[in-house]
Formats: sequence, structure tokens, C-alpha cells
Amino acid sequence: MDNEKTNELKISLDEATAQGTYSNLAIIAHSPSEFIIDFVRVMPGTKNAKVHSRIIMTPEHTKRLLRALEDNVRRYEAQNGEIRLPEQRTFNMMDALKKGEA
Repeated sequence: MDNEKTNELKISLDEATAQGTYSNLAIIAHSPSEFIIDFVRVMPGTKNAKVHSRIIMTPEHTKRLLRALEDNVRRYEAQNGEIRLPEQRTFNMMDALKKGEA
């Protein structure tokens, strides 16, 4: 029992971080040793978008994140129904920015 308590991870969350950062685009790149995920906020009618957060992860942690996201989406859909994506959702973000469609 004491051993369980010493292995407990305590995570803190300050107020500013708890507010979160909105993102509607993620750009993902990788090298042999890391994945880089840039979270961007694209506003309609603008030609520039800003990276608001960059997360750098090992490949192992990236795969764990992928599995955790898949699990959470499954649980969300079990409670709330399928998340439907528009048919032609895949588009070139740079073309959309030029046209003001993003």
C-alpha cells in the first residue's frame, strides 16, 4: 500500500494553462527521434495564421497519445453519437487561406 502512494504522480495545472488554447488546425512533422505538433488558430478571411502552441514528443509518446485519442473518441461517440465529418473535409489549407474559406 505504501509503495502505491510513493509511485503516485501529482500533476498541477495553473489557472492560465487551465484556460486552454483554441486550435482548429494541427500541423504535424517528424524526424527519426521526435514528432512536432504545431497547433494553429486559423481565422476566416485572414491570410496569416499563428502557431499558438508547439508540442514536441517522442515517437513512443506520440503513439500513446494517438491511442488515448482514439479511445476517448470511441467513448465520446458511445455517449453522444457519431462525430460526423463533412464529405469534402479534406482540402488544402493554404488554398483555403488564400480564398478566405478556412
